Amino acid sequence: MENLMILPAVEPKRFSWLNEYATDAEVITDIPQREKRNNPFIEANTKEVDLSHLTNDCIVPVFSKDNELTISHTAFIETVAEAVSMFYNGESIESPDIRVSHIVKGRIPEAIHKPANQLLESDKTIYYERMMFCIEIPTIYETIDGNKLTLTVGGVRAYNTMNLYSKKTVEKFKVFVGFRNLVCCNLCVSSDGYVGQLEVSNTTDLFRSVLDMLHNYNPARHIHLMQTLGNTTMTEHQFCQILGKMRLYQALPQKIQREIPRLLITDTQINSVAKAYISDPDFGSYGSDIDMWKFYNLLTGANKSSYIDSFLDRSLNATEMALGINSALHGDSRYSWFID
Repeated sequence: MENLMILPAVEPKRFSWLNEYATDAEVITDIPQREKRNNPFIEANTKEVDLSHLTNDCIVPVFSKDNELTISHTAFIETVAEAVSMFYNGESIESPDIRVSHIVKGRIPEAIHKPANQLLESDKTIYYERMMFCIEIPTIYETIDGNKLTLTVGGVRAYNTMNLYSKKTVEKFKVFVGFRNLVCCNLCVSSDGYVGQLEVSNTTDLFRSVLDMLHNYNPARHIHLMQTLGNTTMTEHQFCQILGKMRLYQALPQKIQREIPRLLITDTQINSVAKAYISDPDFGSYGSDIDMWKFYNLLTGANKSSYIDSFLDRSLNATEMALGINSALHGDSRYSWFID
């Protein structure tokens, strides 16, 4: 893979983690405010917040049986950011893009017996059950079919996957590294850049686990796999056949589903893919053949309607589906059910 680029500041050298020719980048200490994007990386019922809001305005939940604090959303983000800064030392690293959902409202102990209509603002507490963030590294990028993709690291925290009514135990996180399509802000996640069941007890273990993930991730291979998608096209008839089989998949008995590669996209999202095929200005192809790169982005675009806690699993599944169907169009049998 010859075109993965890092903005140069000094003479080129070879990075072992990239396995391609690259250059150091200028260290930027003052990062300008990110330009506001119209398309967030996830929509659903989320809203954008900043790190100061999570730090100053939100409480940190505890394990109720021993009153031990959980790892806060702020600590999670800052730990991942520290690992990113260490691993990609010398790159331009943007501030985190954070989205939250499922607000939990409460009150301080002193106001426990106050009627709701007498509560002061200082009596109220909030935290968010679910949070997702992305940290963009704009100096590591590639262009596919006119779409600029930048390397992005991030994570998901969902308290609903934990039992906060117990004693303190390991805490669950999801972390990823992949590429973000700047045309639509869709996230491209691969299997070697995703840890979906990360269980740690403290931020030290979290830091090490993120570094391990970054070390194991091969960005050149990921880019190459996405580039190959643009080399295969399918007819409108084949596209409709695949969507129809996706709809059938949801109704299949579990025994039959287990014999077919998994599909996590929902019926509503399949409908969104169909609508985008007709009307999306970047990836729609109504009335003509569609290449697999566009099909992949229709899947990742539909995934934006997922809740935070299921978003990354479906992002990875979109990659699996696009690559699998691409192979099936070339004769591979594993995903042939979707095109037969």
